Amino acid sequence: MSNKSLASIQKEVDQYIGQFKEGYFSPLALMARLSEEVGELAREVNHQFGPKPKKPDEADNSIEMELGDILFILSCFANSLGISLTEAHDKVMNKFNTRDADRWTRKETEQ
Repeated sequence: MSNKSLASIQKEVDQYIGQFKEGYFSPLALMARLSEEVGELAREVNHQFGPKPKKPDEADNSIEMELGDILFILSCFANSLGISLTEAHDKVMNKFNTRDADRWTRKETEQ
């Protein structure tokens, strides 16, 4: 198991995409791809945790692979727009730690 930073993941995706003349898809196409992948994740979650079993002829996908597909498309999307996912993550965590600081019941700390 490797420990990669978001920045290294984005760089790896950029190097992969950079070898093709077509480059990144348009933001609209990437949004469609992201929506498609989220739908595939939903299907896998429904198969594993919901009442809908897989058909015998359905592909053996996994939640892990669908999350990986989503991470790849998110990296493509961010790269195509010049967005650092690390910076975006930091901004979102700051928002949650300030705006939502008292929204949820905290666990008791052990002393």
